[in-house]
Amino acid sequence: MIEKMKMVHIVAAASRKEEMLRDLREIGIMHLSEKQSADQKVSERFQDLTRTMNTLKEYEDPKAKEHESAALLSDDEFEEMYRGVREAIEKKAVDTQAISAANAEIDRISAWGDFSPEDVQALRKEGFDLHFYTMGSKEFQEASADENIRMIRLAPVDKMNAAAVIGTLPQTISASEFVLPERSLSELKQDIEGYRKDIAGCDDTLRKATAYGASFQKQLVRTENEINFSAAEATAQSDGDLVWISGYIPEADLNKFTAMAEEKNCAWAVEDVADDDEHIPTKVRYNKVSKLIRPVFDILGILPGYREQDISLWFFLFFILFFAMIIGDGGYGLLLLIGTVALTIKQKKVTDVTFLLYVLSIATVVWGAVTGTWFSMESAMNVPFLKALVIPRIATYPEYFGLTASDSQNAIMKFSFMIGAIQMSIGSILSIKKKIPEKDLSWVADAGWTIAVIAMYMLSLNLVIHEDINLVPVFALIGVAFALVVVFGGMSPDKTFSQGLKAGLADAFTVFLNTISCFGNVMSYIRLFAVGMAGVAISQSFNGIAAGMKGPMIILGVVVVVIGHALNLVMCFLSVVVHGVRLNVLEFSGQAGLEWTGIPYEPFKKLNQ
Repeated sequence: MIEKMKMVHIVAAASRKEEMLRDLREIGIMHLSEKQSADQKVSERFQDLTRTMNTLKEYEDPKAKEHESAALLSDDEFEEMYRGVREAIEKKAVDTQAISAANAEIDRISAWGDFSPEDVQALRKEGFDLHFYTMGSKEFQEASADENIRMIRLAPVDKMNAAAVIGTLPQTISASEFVLPERSLSELKQDIEGYRKDIAGCDDTLRKATAYGASFQKQLVRTENEINFSAAEATAQSDGDLVWISGYIPEADLNKFTAMAEEKNCAWAVEDVADDDEHIPTKVRYNKVSKLIRPVFDILGILPGYREQDISLWFFLFFILFFAMIIGDGGYGLLLLIGTVALTIKQKKVTDVTFLLYVLSIATVVWGAVTGTWFSMESAMNVPFLKALVIPRIATYPEYFGLTASDSQNAIMKFSFMIGAIQMSIGSILSIKKKIPEKDLSWVADAGWTIAVIAMYMLSLNLVIHEDINLVPVFALIGVAFALVVVFGGMSPDKTFSQGLKAGLADAFTVFLNTISCFGNVMSYIRLFAVGMAGVAISQSFNGIAAGMKGPMIILGVVVVVIGHALNLVMCFLSVVVHGVRLNVLEFSGQAGLEWTGIPYEPFKKLNQ
């Protein structure tokens, strides 16, 4: 459920500003209203620390033991080490650029050979204004024939005629002048060696610094606390004598706030959040089951708005089903289950993420068992135990049960449409449940959408699976649903019935388009069937390729099977994100009236170092 929030205000003497903020940070329950930016220097320090830590990750030794980490450094020791690390990073960047520039210069001048630019400069000082050119044969002959041009022929450069000229060539002769380098080839190569030695020293410094990961983390947390405190200082308002700050606190935690304010002799006030307040943060209280979907929400970055509903439980239940149907293979489910067990052993505990993986993998195994899909091997149906687990109507290999492929496909498509109708109807019912206590008559429109969903489900069965359904009552239901949505869709608690009716009639064409869209939404659940079947077809293709390899080629066949199934499994996971999540976030959430506009509840608190 979404916890109810209260707007609170706290006031103290201006001289006690820092004390008041420290006390608020200590209880850690206030989400600051209209939070301002932190001090720029503190923010830059945090960004520098983060960039440095990310850079050091590239130098970590994966074989290093946790006990090999260095002890925590004092602040002075850390700053000394940190300066060295920053200097090493900057010097390596400079030296790397220098190597690139030197290599580019070597590429430019290497065709001219290893010579000393200083000798040429010395000749110029003696009055020999030497310039070097490359040109074609015609231009070289033209220059040679000109008595005013004093020129010495050189060895060809990049298959072009090269010459040293005292002075410059006239513009009438097309030639490319060679710009003298500042360093010779041998000097440039020596420079590169020097840069590489310096870089090796920098790398050694950075590798040693990876042992101070705990110290970096400590400083990062401390800096983040400074950022939060600095932002709170900027947010607090003052008139010279008094200082005050406002924010949101969950109603369940209000006693902590009032107790602190009274203990510290601060003035305070509590009020309900304003109806037009669009900045109220959302804090979702998950139960033991629905909390398992939280990792998915965090990855997707979605959160219901404060005035929206918490559908995490329904989201979780349908996500499990979608995941199992899209992955669709009991063998893949077993691989995922084994990987989850290995992860649990490594972590030495069961987290929400691993528990979710257990549920998803087991659900996939169950779906694979009832459809008879084990790495898409038809031979699995020759195993009596595996065959006994199959539900014939949805079997991947229906021939073993006296059915046709068409029978099985139609059954799974019907099941997919049924899931869509049930989920979208639940969405409408949840919206009705929310609106009735608010005395919002638009709940009748949601009831109309429930009727429309059921009618669209029957229409889908008739059009796609060709079930014998009388369409007259179906279209009658669609007409009733359309009328209910038009009449009651514009209703709201702040409008009279006539105002709501006018608003609904004005949106009649939009409702017509949405009714057509409703049919498309129900039809979109066929993707559960289509994506699952595609995965099976791809697996069968790789199995068929491998099966044709005999004798010594069997090793290659094993490689083909392993790589093929690995690629298919990756594509299945991507399909879960693209299709399985979409059905929950768009179709289902749309019916429930969710727009996922939530602002995360981020209380002002001190982070543990």
